[in-house]
Amino acid sequence: MVAAVPFLNLKLGAASQREELLNAAERVIDAGWFVLGKEVAAFESEFASYCLAPHCVGVGNGLDALSLSLRGLGVGAGDEVIVPANTYIATWLAVSHVGGTPVPVEPSPETYNIDPTRIEEAITERTRVILPVHLYGQPADLDPIKHIATQHGLHVLEDGAQAHGARYRGSPIGANGSLVAWSFYPGKNLGALGDAGGVTTHDADLANNIAILRNYGSSIKYHNDVIGFNSRLDELQAAILCVKLQHLDGQNDRRREIASAYLKAFEDSNIVGPTVPDWADPVWHLFVIRHHDRDRLANQLRAEGIATMIHYPVPPHLQPAYKDAGLKPGSFPISEKLHREVLSLPMDPSMSDFDVERVIAATLRCA
Repeated sequence: MVAAVPFLNLKLGAASQREELLNAAERVIDAGWFVLGKEVAAFESEFASYCLAPHCVGVGNGLDALSLSLRGLGVGAGDEVIVPANTYIATWLAVSHVGGTPVPVEPSPETYNIDPTRIEEAITERTRVILPVHLYGQPADLDPIKHIATQHGLHVLEDGAQAHGARYRGSPIGANGSLVAWSFYPGKNLGALGDAGGVTTHDADLANNIAILRNYGSSIKYHNDVIGFNSRLDELQAAILCVKLQHLDGQNDRRREIASAYLKAFEDSNIVGPTVPDWADPVWHLFVIRHHDRDRLANQLRAEGIATMIHYPVPPHLQPAYKDAGLKPGSFPISEKLHREVLSLPMDPSMSDFDVERVIAATLRCA
């Protein structure tokens, strides 16, 4: 019997780096220093260099990376932040956590990312930040977003949680002068063995503010400058991430190979694949197709042993968490249509060519 094709095999991915990961863990154990030590400093330096950003601050998780960044920018009660209508809810939650109001903007149906041509109409006198998401590992179109932000005196905070190593107009995400929040959740392209996050920035003062906020509002032990938080990247996860960073480019290249095979195979079918603009170099955190009968397709693929997922079944504005925002079905029709049609196919750098062909054949047959 042929084995099923999993959506993502984290166990196999970790096994391929087992000795390096064990050596990193032993190094931390032997050092006897477990919070904000050499390993965190080393990862912050290496990841900042990888992103071509002068500063990186490690934090506890991706949601904290977003919310601490917003706090560092001074966003608070009564402020508005422009967010994609089509995204994982964490982007919205971060805004709510600091007392702000998320203001949704529809995506481009071709790229699934926020549509820059719709942003300006959402700006009000209370807008403070534009928060684009590099969804599924494909860069959002930053140049027009930053132009709008400059015209209106706004900050740009990028959500890079799914885009480690992606490039926009030849430059890595993180090198474009903005503030970028990262998640290192285990399933990400660059994933820890637990929760972890980080922020990269070109602004030394902002990096320092976020570093203080993550550590109880303290820059000197037992002296607290502001009301801070406990959101510190720990030494063990930092050491793990240093190992995994060395493999990131190779694994992203394998993701690109798989995505290229998918895109070519689905060209002349009734499966709608993502559009990749000339200026974008995605890292394919997810490969998301669209189909008019998504649920039937997913069920048939499951019956053939092909695992799929839906990213995401319910848009943020229709989640119970935001019922008080007064956003009803039909408020964002493009996002709602995407959420009815999207289906994520297996995307794992450890996939064999045989499994990639199985996914393609089964998808074409079932579609």
